[in-house]
Amino acid sequence: MKWCEQDGARWLEAELQGATAAFTTRLGGVSEGPFESLNLGRLTGDETARVSENRRRAAAALGLDPARVLIGRQVHEARVVRRVRAPDPNPYAGPAPGAEEADGQAASAPGLAPLVFVADCLPVALSGSNGVAMIHCGWRGLAGGIVERGANEVKATAAAIGPGIGPCCFEVGAEVSDAFRPLGPGLVEGRMLDLVEVARRLLDRSGVGEIEAAGLCTSCSEELFFSHRRDHGRTGRQAGLVWLNGDA
Repeated sequence: MKWCEQDGARWLEAELQGATAAFTTRLGGVSEGPFESLNLGRLTGDETARVSENRRRAAAALGLDPARVLIGRQVHEARVVRRVRAPDPNPYAGPAPGAEEADGQAASAPGLAPLVFVADCLPVALSGSNGVAMIHCGWRGLAGGIVERGANEVKATAAAIGPGIGPCCFEVGAEVSDAFRPLGPGLVEGRMLDLVEVARRLLDRSGVGEIEAAGLCTSCSEELFFSHRRDHGRTGRQAGLVWLNGDA
């Protein structure tokens, strides 16, 4: 992955097979206080107008049309929705009621950009012969099968795992560690879970041969990322996006 920057916005970018993934940071927006500065999440307590401007800035920096960014109402489950066009009105571009519950978005049309919001969970981009997908991977979604569903949806052969909470900061209980015992040893040290390694093993089991990871902990890097755990729930959201190369 490489760092990119434009107009104050900074993000990580990964090249997949025929696609590009971007993982935003908290830099380059207009929000203040605990949401400083490029908060992309509306359901955080931040001012709606500021979030709208942040979303506009993020899309502009990436060269994307905000009306073609695909989002859902994330509920920490494993549903992946395929879209052939963006909804109208589009809940990313402006407040729109009734966003569909989904923790993953998939598309195969150039110009559509699946997005998930994160603040410790992993944003995982997928690319394959059937398009691209971006999936929201917290421990519940990973345990519930979102990697397999996302990979199957696009026949994924390549993946990029964005920044998320690392094993240095992700202390879990038995319920969580037990959910991943079938993946083999080496995922938990004491009470600290390696969520990225969980995602890697699930991607491998789903036939994804090319896997790249950012290797950055959102909880450790306060200057770059929002973190739900570090900030005790009052914080913003960064995002992971992916789109097919060509007419983005």
